[in-house]
Amino acid sequence: MPRQGLFGSSLVKKYWMALTGLFLITFLVVHATVNALIFCNDGGVTFNTVAHFFGTNILIRTAEVVLFLGLILHIVDGLMLWSQNRAARPVKYAMEKGGANRSWYSASMGILGTLILLFLILHLFHFWVRTRFNGIEEFGVDAAGQENLFAVMQLTFSYGGGVVVYVLGCFSLFWHLLHGFKSAFQSLGLNHKRYNGFIAFCGTAFSIIVPTLFALMPISIYFKWIQ
Repeated sequence: MPRQGLFGSSLVKKYWMALTGLFLITFLVVHATVNALIFCNDGGVTFNTVAHFFGTNILIRTAEVVLFLGLILHIVDGLMLWSQNRAARPVKYAMEKGGANRSWYSASMGILGTLILLFLILHLFHFWVRTRFNGIEEFGVDAAGQENLFAVMQLTFSYGGGVVVYVLGCFSLFWHLLHGFKSAFQSLGLNHKRYNGFIAFCGTAFSIIVPTLFALMPISIYFKWIQ
């Protein structure tokens, strides 16, 4: 009998993981693109303009709710699937042959997922909670007279410890995507020898480029490469 849980059998869980994972990958593209506007190095004016649009547009705010639901489903589903897989595998077999059958990042998806979850909680506290609930009036306005979210980023990444945490979070995201991108297509049956190589290439490139871009943001602000 297939293992049951919040989303049904293990097979159903894999479908959920794949669908929510691809949805979150789309979000990462948008999020990275918007945040990368800080590299315009114009005092955050361009970034603040686009961030204000995203923060006030009703359609985007609605999509934000869907995003959070998808994120929660992905995390819960992933941890349950990882836990069930570990429970179903005898300890001795896992110790002796587990490494021969699975890559390190595949075997550690649950740990990586937990690290990313902790990183996301910190990230949401620093930015989403502050902007949505606490307000950022104390940070003044930018050169264009706009609400200054860029100043929030500058404060957050002015501490070396915070930068290290964010960089480690990006590293965890890299490992998670390196396995998850390709696995999402396999779980949905969207794999074929004619284009598996292309999917693997895109997955590897995405796994490197996006986390690296995210990591460069706190590093660049900390060292004042952008202001």
